[in-house]
Amino acid sequence: LQMAAGEYVAVMGPSGSGKSTLLNLLGLLDRPNAGTYRLEGCDVTTLSAEEQARVRSERIGFVFQSFHLVPRLTAAENITLPMVLAGLPPTARDERVRRALRDYGLENRADHRPDQLSGGQRQRVAIARATIMQPAMILADEPTGNLDRATGEEVVRLLEELNTTGVTLIVVTHDATLGARAHRQLLMEDGAL
Repeated sequence: LQMAAGEYVAVMGPSGSGKSTLLNLLGLLDRPNAGTYRLEGCDVTTLSAEEQARVRSERIGFVFQSFHLVPRLTAAENITLPMVLAGLPPTARDERVRRALRDYGLENRADHRPDQLSGGQRQRVAIARATIMQPAMILADEPTGNLDRATGEEVVRLLEELNTTGVTLIVVTHDATLGARAHRQLLMEDGAL
């Protein structure tokens, strides 16, 4: 499987077909038991766990169906988290977070915890968090699965806007309509393409 930088790819198939496993491999959350994985020309399968974590932090953004926000942190703090983990100084973090809150229409929700946000707001926080480190690739696992149609459309539009700026977008979905929006569709069945 090859994907070019800046591509927009949908990974589709029935439950249990291997879609999420593929996403976990691409996101360096799992290690392949055979073959190699080259990301931006580097064989990342040979990297140590710590080196893979650094690549994941700096080059890959994740957006999940269930948001995976930290419940006790505010929207602003959830967005800031990847920069804290990467060791960016507070001065660099503050301006980026302000801009992300503005860009995603969350300025008036900055101090709200996830349980005080709607599903769409939580997913916008998750997208802001996924993109705050300016990754080369975004992996989205059923990003509209917990959202109503109108909110899901808004989330897809945000992800597609990121793709137009050159970010590689890989979306796992059961939704044929969402999958058809991608520039390329990959169909998985029984763990194979």
